[in-house]
Amino acid sequence: MTTIYHNPRCSKSRQTLELLRDKGVEPTVVEYLKTPPTREELERILEMLRMEPRNLMRRKEKEYKELGLDDPSLGREQLIDAMVAHPRLIERPIVVEGNRAAIGRPPEKVLEILS
Repeated sequence: MTTIYHNPRCSKSRQTLELLRDKGVEPTVVEYLKTPPTREELERILEMLRMEPRNLMRRKEKEYKELGLDDPSLGREQLIDAMVAHPRLIERPIVVEGNRAAIGRPPEKVLEILS
């Protein structure tokens, strides 16, 4: 089963979804701004991406600066809490296939995880 954490207003997210469909994959679409991932889902995604929370954050979003998330003393838990509370901070799109995940930047990157 393939899932895309999608923002329909994002061109890269739309391109990634179109690419998946062009390859015959009809993913479960999670509009993560309306239905944010839980802490557990985000932890699992980070593990699959082999990524630390700060690397999954959109650092140019106003919330990043307003919440002081550029503070290097903030730990993993605090950064994950911020992404759960403010899903706009999560880089997009994220595609999950089984126990693998990829960020669609560029969109073709997600093809690496498809079976």
